[in-house]
Amino acid sequence: MILVSKKNDIWSINRKDKEMKTLYVTDLDGTLLNTHDFINPYSLEIINSLVEQGMLFTYATARSLVSASSVTKGLSVKIPVIAYNGAFIFDAETGEIIASEFFTKEETDRVTEVLKNYDISPLVYSFVQNVEKVSWVTSSENDGIRRYLELRKGDKRLRPLDTGSSLYDGDMFYYTCIGEKEQLQPVYEIFSDDDRYTCTLQQELYRPEYWCEIMPKKATKATAIQKLKKLWDCERVISFGDAINDIPMFRISDECYAVGNAVDELKKIATGVIGGNEEDGVAKWLREHAKIYDTIRIN
Repeated sequence: MILVSKKNDIWSINRKDKEMKTLYVTDLDGTLLNTHDFINPYSLEIINSLVEQGMLFTYATARSLVSASSVTKGLSVKIPVIAYNGAFIFDAETGEIIASEFFTKEETDRVTEVLKNYDISPLVYSFVQNVEKVSWVTSSENDGIRRYLELRKGDKRLRPLDTGSSLYDGDMFYYTCIGEKEQLQPVYEIFSDDDRYTCTLQQELYRPEYWCEIMPKKATKATAIQKLKKLWDCERVISFGDAINDIPMFRISDECYAVGNAVDELKKIATGVIGGNEEDGVAKWLREHAKIYDTIRIN
């Protein structure tokens, strides 16, 4: 028997066989989610059944926990989840932060300077007076930001501002810049060449605009998965993804599978290519290959 402690809880895991204990991690958008941003009923049925039998399954997403929770309704996740591209690991049930990565003051000052120089007004993710907020200047909204906000109506994190004077308040951990590629490319080049940051630039799924996201250096899915792997005493990682921000996750996985609709860069480094996100590719692979462990929660 293996005991894994997580703060006030202890999880007891009995192996059914001698297979190495495996952590299964999937991306959400474009991977587990279909083009309508929800999980197909078939995938829910298969994955939930496997989780109930003891499969160690979670997700790693660029979304916040609030946003991820809304699109994964009905999904049984019994171990922590990875959000904000790895900046946070959360207990999905309670919202408790298990691990986090924040910018230093010097790093935030540098981001502020660069974005102002390029006249870019970002979405700023921070804790303001210990409360998680997403701040933006309303006069700087573009079509991409308005769509982002439309999909998050009622989100208590939203903090609209009339001016930029308090945009960079609080303890910051993530910046999202939405716009045209030509506008964002110089910012991406600056921060991708600075070893204090992780920076991605990619086109939004099913949309024309691009997103440039700036994070602390250790805020990657790969780093967060390695933390979770250690916490859960796993020996192997198998991952699933579709986009370039999944590349670090693939590189630290023992096996990695790109869905059929994934970008070519990801397919090139994948162990294999499986069915697409509209074809329940992840669930069908898990049904055939996932290793099961008996898992019981002790209160």
